[in-house]
Amino acid sequence: MRASRISTEAVTRIRELVRRGHGPGRDGPGRRRGKRGRRARIEAVLPPVIAVMVLLFVLLLQGQGEGDRALPRGPAAPSVPRHGAPAPQILPRSAWLTPGDERHAREAGQDKAGGRTKPPPKYDDKVVALFVHHTDSPNGYDCADTPAIIRRISADQTAGRHWDDIGYNFLVDRCGTIYEGRAGGSGRPVTGAHTQGFNHRTAGVAAIGTFTQGAEVPEAMTEAIARLAAWKLGLADVDPRADVRLVSSNGRSRFEKGETAELPVIAGHDDGYRTDCPGAALKAHLPLIRERAAQLQGRTA
Repeated sequence: MRASRISTEAVTRIRELVRRGHGPGRDGPGRRRGKRGRRARIEAVLPPVIAVMVLLFVLLLQGQGEGDRALPRGPAAPSVPRHGAPAPQILPRSAWLTPGDERHAREAGQDKAGGRTKPPPKYDDKVVALFVHHTDSPNGYDCADTPAIIRRISADQTAGRHWDDIGYNFLVDRCGTIYEGRAGGSGRPVTGAHTQGFNHRTAGVAAIGTFTQGAEVPEAMTEAIARLAAWKLGLADVDPRADVRLVSSNGRSRFEKGETAELPVIAGHDDGYRTDCPGAALKAHLPLIRERAAQLQGRTA
């Protein structure tokens, strides 16, 4: 279409120039003969020819500019992670928050008991690591009681420790059910409160129970943690088997404030903080969880 437009405009203007350069008195019956006549004809023809060449060049440049403007550039295609994994089923906060519960008031930004409003969630740019915890609570629970267990954990952290919300981003029970913990959206990089010094650009997942040396770690639980890690880390195309460099924001961690620590992408709480969490039994399962998460992301090497 652009070439056709240029050709039409060019032909119209060329005809006009040729008519002016070859009209009566130059090439007509009254034209002069001999050398002077030929010279006159050349002088008469040259300006239109030069003008035509300049005109074609200008029209070509204009046509290119118009073509660029006629084809506006759309938004850049979003980057798609090369190694992603499907999102596992995650039960929302409403699955464990009871209607009328004080924490529901906080959720709405109206902590009537404390007389203060709940601050909005904070976010990082992405999640590049995941810290695994245990809740240091009894193991022999019925999975139907998990919501009540999470409410007790939340009450201890908010009412007992005066945190603004539960610290873990996710919690997993012995049956492999995953619950959303801290508010802000399970698919977003919510800044948690789970690993002192390393809450930024990380997610905290708590295995409900106590998994010290000799404790049985349910396979359903480790599979759920692996699926959660594969999806959450896959959003930033992070290999679950890799190491990551994180900067400590608190000197009470295992590292001085401002110090860069190189940690496993899927780490235990004790990798960043002086604690026995997540327990020796669960810590021993982390290599298998890393491999399984990488497999779910489709990584073969």
